[in-house]
Amino acid sequence: MTSYKRPLLSALAFLLSLTAAATAAGEDVTVYKTPWCGCCHMWAEAVKRAGYQVTTVDLENLSQVRNQTGVPSEMEGCHVAVVEGYFLEGHVPLEAVSKLLAERPSIAGIAVPGMPQGSLGMGDDPAATYEVYAVPRDASGSPSVFYRSGNQG
Repeated sequence: MTSYKRPLLSALAFLLSLTAAATAAGEDVTVYKTPWCGCCHMWAEAVKRAGYQVTTVDLENLSQVRNQTGVPSEMEGCHVAVVEGYFLEGHVPLEAVSKLLAERPSIAGIAVPGMPQGSLGMGDDPAATYEVYAVPRDASGSPSVFYRSGNQG
């Protein structure tokens, strides 16, 4: 990489981090989780530290919330959250939440199926590679990749 591009990339990364923080300011996130899950608690705390207003609701069964918000069973993760009319299923990284709120696509929400090692709340490894899927509002549509976490080229 040429030397003049490094400062430009650094400046761009800094501006994007400011945009993410500004996006988080004042946004209400409700996290529905089971009371015994520690990684869900860690995810919610990370979201709160990022500047979101977080409310947690402990439930024994998350099926009703997932049905109401439109989370397909193949996209289920550990917990489900709601922000600005979108669902956030599983260990969604903060960058994907910021992208969602900045772009406001016409989808039901975003999801990280399962519990990827290194994801937010599951070790918080910035190099962890996993995909975040956009879930369409129309149940007949298929989820598509919305964001790639880690060094996936």
